[in-house]
Amino acid sequence: MDTGSLVGTAIGLMVVMIAIRVPIAIAMFICGAGGYVALAGWVPLLAYLKSAPYATLSSYSLSVVPLFLMMGHLATRSGLSKALFAAANAALGKRKGGLSLAAIGGCGMFGAICGSSLATAATMGQVALPEMKRYQYSDALATGTLAAGGTLGILIPPSVVLVIYAIITEQNVAKMFLAAFVPGIMAMFGYMIAISIYVRLYPDSAPASAPMTRAEKRSAYIGSLPAVAIFVLVIGGIYAGVFTPTEAAAFGVVGTGIIAFAHGMRLKGLIDSMSGTAVSSAMIFMILIGADMFNAFLARSQVPQSLAAYMGGLDLAPMLILVAILLMYLILGCLMDSLSMILLTIPIFFPIIMGLDFGLSPEDTAIWFGIITLIVVEVGLITPPIGMNVFVINKLAQGVPMSDTFHGVVPFLISDIIRVAILLVFPILTLGLMRLFWS
Repeated sequence: MDTGSLVGTAIGLMVVMIAIRVPIAIAMFICGAGGYVALAGWVPLLAYLKSAPYATLSSYSLSVVPLFLMMGHLATRSGLSKALFAAANAALGKRKGGLSLAAIGGCGMFGAICGSSLATAATMGQVALPEMKRYQYSDALATGTLAAGGTLGILIPPSVVLVIYAIITEQNVAKMFLAAFVPGIMAMFGYMIAISIYVRLYPDSAPASAPMTRAEKRSAYIGSLPAVAIFVLVIGGIYAGVFTPTEAAAFGVVGTGIIAFAHGMRLKGLIDSMSGTAVSSAMIFMILIGADMFNAFLARSQVPQSLAAYMGGLDLAPMLILVAILLMYLILGCLMDSLSMILLTIPIFFPIIMGLDFGLSPEDTAIWFGIITLIVVEVGLITPPIGMNVFVINKLAQGVPMSDTFHGVVPFLISDIIRVAILLVFPILTLGLMRLFWS
């Protein structure tokens, strides 16, 4: 069997294993190890396994992952989600569809200290869904808003997936965070515009909510200050040069822990948060080991490099190739979680993209591609027929038909498509803030 056929067989077998619910880390490891043996034999495989997994997981850069995860777990127990939703509602609640607008604002702000799409969707869903039900919002608008809003959790920094992408492509984490800011803000405003249009087309979907008094608004804004302080501490500390990303994450853990204890969390809650962090970190690191094994097989096969050279030799516009890759990501995003997909595909697609000429420097190309890829991957979380965020929110909203939830995410999908098109045409929107800080 030639090398290309071997790689194709390994990928096909891995897809089948994932489809029959073999954990993706195990599927990647088995197929990668099998392919490595077929190319080099057992002795080189054992020599590789003797040092590679330790070298991968002992990287200082990866220490930021459990810290950000711990910050997210503590944030869910600290009452910050309620405070942020209340503050967003105080600012936006008087508008038509105000609770939905507030939910998007709350998701964006909570995502800035959580960094997980599913966690943001689940946590904000528990806070916002009862309020929207109380004011008789339509099931489609209520669940669609929260499913889409959850995707903000992984785009607005800090983001674990952004960190992983930066590590495997050897990019600067702080630059990746900066590059994600403008697309993240665009996502928030794009979703709010989608809601505003939707409630005008379907006025009965969002009945008016009770106005808040000045005292209630003041209280809501004051209640959100701890969350703002955490965000400023973490992100501001990084760009002021006070902290490295890892140090900033450590201070963020301390800050969210203090807030959580102030809001009634006790020792059991801390232990549960640590346990949840350990489980999530172990899952991520297992996926990293599996992906590293599969990537070692791909590297030995030289197929990604050959594919990159082949694509570069075609008489096709670089943007056309990029769009084709993004469409693959959109399809895969419906079926896989974002981290697994990034780890599995970046070693294949990244060399192709870096071999194309977009009129950008290699670093700008890598960062721009990473942000756009992450956006498209997150769009997959709300795309029919399988969208993980949609299932999370639909489970919380007991009794709501799945078809209603998918109907509700359509306006947000349209907003996402428009946003991706704008970012493709105008890379400066992604890279401008980064260039401003590093000029």
